[in-house]
Amino acid sequence: MGGRVVRWLWIGWLCGLVGVAGLFGLVWLGVAGPLPDFAALENPHYQLATVVYDEEGEVIGRWYTRDRVFVDYDEISPWVIRALVATEDSRFYRHSGIDWRGTVAAVVYTIMGRKRGGSTITQQLAKNLFPRTHTGNIFALILTKLKEWVIAVELERRYTKREILWLYLNIVPFGGMIYGIKNASEYYFGVGPDSLRAEQAALLIGMLKGTSYYNPFYHPDRARARRNVVLYRMYRVGYLTREEYDSLSRLPLGVRRGGGGGVGSRAPYFQAYVKRELMRLLRDLRKPDGTPYNLYEDGLRVYTTLNLKMQRYARAAVRAHLGELQEVFWRQLRRGVWKEHRDYLLVEARKTRRYRYLRDSLGLSEDSIWRVLSEPVAMQVFTWRGVRDTVLSPLDSIRHHLEIMQVGVLAVDLYTGGIRVWVGGPDFRFFQYDHVVARRQVGSTIKPFIYSLVVKRGWTPCRLVPNIPVVFEDFDFWSPKNAGGVVGGEVSLVQGLAYSLNIVTAYLVKILTPTVVSEELKQFGFTGMIPPYPSIVLGTPEIPLLEMVQAFTVFGREGTMVVPYAIERVEDRHGNVLYQHTVEVREVLSREVANTVLAMLRQVVDHGTAVRLRYQYRLEGDIAGKTGTTEEHADGWFIGLVPGLVAGVWVGWEYPFLHFRSMRWGQGATMALPIWAELIRRTWSDTTLVYKPGYFPQLTPQFLQRFPCIVRWQSLKRQVGATGAGDVMGGEEPDLFF
Repeated sequence: MGGRVVRWLWIGWLCGLVGVAGLFGLVWLGVAGPLPDFAALENPHYQLATVVYDEEGEVIGRWYTRDRVFVDYDEISPWVIRALVATEDSRFYRHSGIDWRGTVAAVVYTIMGRKRGGSTITQQLAKNLFPRTHTGNIFALILTKLKEWVIAVELERRYTKREILWLYLNIVPFGGMIYGIKNASEYYFGVGPDSLRAEQAALLIGMLKGTSYYNPFYHPDRARARRNVVLYRMYRVGYLTREEYDSLSRLPLGVRRGGGGGVGSRAPYFQAYVKRELMRLLRDLRKPDGTPYNLYEDGLRVYTTLNLKMQRYARAAVRAHLGELQEVFWRQLRRGVWKEHRDYLLVEARKTRRYRYLRDSLGLSEDSIWRVLSEPVAMQVFTWRGVRDTVLSPLDSIRHHLEIMQVGVLAVDLYTGGIRVWVGGPDFRFFQYDHVVARRQVGSTIKPFIYSLVVKRGWTPCRLVPNIPVVFEDFDFWSPKNAGGVVGGEVSLVQGLAYSLNIVTAYLVKILTPTVVSEELKQFGFTGMIPPYPSIVLGTPEIPLLEMVQAFTVFGREGTMVVPYAIERVEDRHGNVLYQHTVEVREVLSREVANTVLAMLRQVVDHGTAVRLRYQYRLEGDIAGKTGTTEEHADGWFIGLVPGLVAGVWVGWEYPFLHFRSMRWGQGATMALPIWAELIRRTWSDTTLVYKPGYFPQLTPQFLQRFPCIVRWQSLKRQVGATGAGDVMGGEEPDLFF
């Protein structure tokens, strides 16, 4: 009797094997439904993040549907491989895709009511490459499982064991939006995948059983227990000694949120600009199959010109300076200003999601909405000392953020046009408006371009011009004034620019005529409208910081203008170059004219409105630049050139009715220049960067000797620096004439 039972069990077992083999064959032939094209296994499609790099190869940020970045096999710690094989597939190196022993064991354990996995690493890879689509039906599940077997066998035929491990570790999820061992190691431990230790590798591999259930940040006890299970299996297969297992299993988890796995951009305003430029480039690019590239899934590598070190220096300079200046502004802020300008507050409130939700989703009336927006709620607000948790009404929050001083900083390499620094605002989380591309009145930073027009016509820096009021009879007898009201006598052209004398500039504009000035200024690359009015003298045209910095490259490049750019090259996921930037240069002025204006701009720093760069910030070497201040101190500018680099800073507010009360605090030399000075000081102090203090090669002694007023000026003692007189004449212009 017992022999008969055994015989029938064997017959049933053999019939089952034959049945499975038959189904396997039918699946292989495609009778049970379509299989993935086996050719696709040679180049499987997986979603890869597009990665943005700075000029030195550091990651700035990513765009992705799934944040997945590939690394080479040799960049993965051997402990990761050992932990994976020991835990998921100890016979990985001995099977050909299907571990029949493990599969039978899984079936037996299932019959006994004990769940146990039987999938090999190769089968798990097949499941990740071609995700299951069944609806839960047991027969559909069986067919899907058989398809995965077929794919696994094909993967083993087409890939080496090393390649299978490499592909698996690069595509599997580690929780949330974190895919691949590189992002996981950076996110959970703040190190690269090649630096993972045994216990760290065990934690990550252990998470694969349930990325949420074993998440070390949310469930540390579960994560530690699972890690120790992996360590024990590594001990059982011989990867660890008993002593090593005992020691490692007692260690704390040691996790900390690092820089990978969905962490925000390190230069968000710049990355947003790069995205716009990249989308424009991708319109003309196609994959080999003729389909367009997907920014979020095709794993592009975007190499940019940004330097993250200089970017950090710029942000630090912004925080330090505006953190102090903000307190001064709040002390000066006039009471009642929001009563006079309540309409602006309402306009901003209507832009918020909260307002739209109350209006569109809840259907509240306008009066009801304002009552809700006036009620205090818990929220976070921006401060220069960090994000602060507080209780404010939404309207008070809007008012607070409108009072925050805004900023734009841009630095560009003079030789290539590569953008090295891009700060578009205080904090992208609270202020998405990018002030590098925003249009603002430029104040006196327009003056060097006006002066270049008369230099082009043969005027020299030493030519004397009257410092007396100029009246434009054809424009309602409009007449500008110098800051501080200083008038009288004659000054040289170089003094007029150095001290930013409005009357002198008005004299030049009247001789040239506003129409001619408006037309000829367009050669500097200004794309917006420059009204042909005498108010050009005061810098009323609205020009973005990006265009102003571009225009200033003319003076540092002996008359040619280089177009700033952000993207150096773009590669596909295989390293094929899809786009390579070519430097774009335009000839604007003659070498003689550009060098002459550069020499005059150097006097702005040595003796004029930017002299504090010398006596306060102690910057050495050649520096040329121009301050700028608009009406009622609503905008403060400084744009400066040093050997190899041009940088510009704008500081102001979203609305011009918010401003300082006095020229002392509201001038460009106070609002913007200190940020520029600190950026350059830190850049020059960094021995790893190419930018160093030096001299403009075009300003040779022989060239300067042609302008005796400049040579004589240089030879005089710097009385401003020696006396500490600083910026007077109403704040921007020193009252010393040499």
